[in-house]
Amino acid sequence: MTDTKEILEEARSHAVWLDRPVPPDLLRRLYDIAKMGPTSTNCCPMRVLFVTSLQAKERLKPALSESNVEKTMKAPVTAIIAYDTLFYDLMPMLFPARDMRTPYASNLQHAETTAFRNGTLQGAYLVIAARALGLDCGAMSGFNNAKVDAEFFPDGRWKSNFLCNLGYADRTKVNPPKPRPSFEEACRVI
Repeated sequence: MTDTKEILEEARSHAVWLDRPVPPDLLRRLYDIAKMGPTSTNCCPMRVLFVTSLQAKERLKPALSESNVEKTMKAPVTAIIAYDTLFYDLMPMLFPARDMRTPYASNLQHAETTAFRNGTLQGAYLVIAARALGLDCGAMSGFNNAKVDAEFFPDGRWKSNFLCNLGYADRTKVNPPKPRPSFEEACRVI
C-alpha cells in the first residue's frame, strides 16, 4: 500500500520541473488507474488531453494566467482535465443494468452538473494516481477556459475544467506547506 504521506500529507504542488520526460506508457498507466475511481452511475465523464509537445504548449500559452506561463511551459506534461458534455452516450456500456442514458439526455442541466462534478472528482483521482506512480503535480485553475476550449475542443463537446502539470519536480525548490483549516473549522459530526 502506498504511504499516504507520498500522495497527500507531504505532497506539494510543484512549479519547478526537471528536464526529464514522462513516457507515454506512464500517461496511459496513469489514466488506467484514475478511471477506476467511483463516479455516480459509473458515468466517467472526465476526458484528458495530455499536452507534451512544444508546439502544443505554444497553443496553450495564450490561455494561461501570467503566473502560470513559465511553470507550464517547462513542465514535461500539462494535462487539460476536461469533461465530456455527451458522456451519457457511453452509458449503455458503462451502466448496462438499466437505461441511464435517457435521464441525462433528456435533462441537459442535470447532465452538465453531473459531468462537471464527476469530471472534477476523476481529475482528483488522476492527481492522486500520478503521485502514487511517482509523478509530481501542479494543479491549477489560472487559465481562460474559453480560450482553451476554442483552441483544443472547438466542437464544444469537451469542456476544460482545470490544468495539471505533471513530471518530475525540482524538490529543492518547493514551498513549505500552506495552512489548512482544522477539523473543528471544516467539519461537523452530528
